[in-house]
Amino acid sequence: MRDPVKQSRWPALVAAALCALCFSLAGRAAVEVEQLSTPELEARYHVLIEEMRCPKCQNQNLAGSDSPVAGDLRREIRRLLEEGFTDEEITDYMVARYGDFVLYRPPLQRNTVALWVAPGIFAAIGLLALIAIVMRSRSGTGARQDDASTALTDDERQRLQRLLGDDIGGTGAGDKREK
Repeated sequence: MRDPVKQSRWPALVAAALCALCFSLAGRAAVEVEQLSTPELEARYHVLIEEMRCPKCQNQNLAGSDSPVAGDLRREIRRLLEEGFTDEEITDYMVARYGDFVLYRPPLQRNTVALWVAPGIFAAIGLLALIAIVMRSRSGTGARQDDASTALTDDERQRLQRLLGDDIGGTGAGDKREK
């Protein structure tokens, strides 16, 4: 028989583990501690940290990153907002310090043309390929399964029978042969 004391501990251990997990997740979610002086600055702050990329995290914005450099950049943006800088001045400051990489939407320049043009080119190529496939299937030039070119010739059938060592199609309807 099972020990009733051990059975009564199991639910308590599971509940304690779930509580610890919930509290650890809640502790990680609280990233922002400091508040800005006005709701307008707070709104501008949230827009800026959503539009700027963390230099360390590769593809994560400042709002979602827990890296130390992202925390430093958020504090710097808060400081610049409180000092009265415009959004454009803050963006220029960050670009001067970290380059265009810090922006999710880099400006159209000679070195970023591929970022702006490539998606359109790939979409056009995909659309042309789709149109070609549809037109080919509608015109009847595409491969069909009932095409006569896929049927075996008598020589091919005999060679296949020799390789396999038995009659491969002799039992099919309409294909009765004599040995």
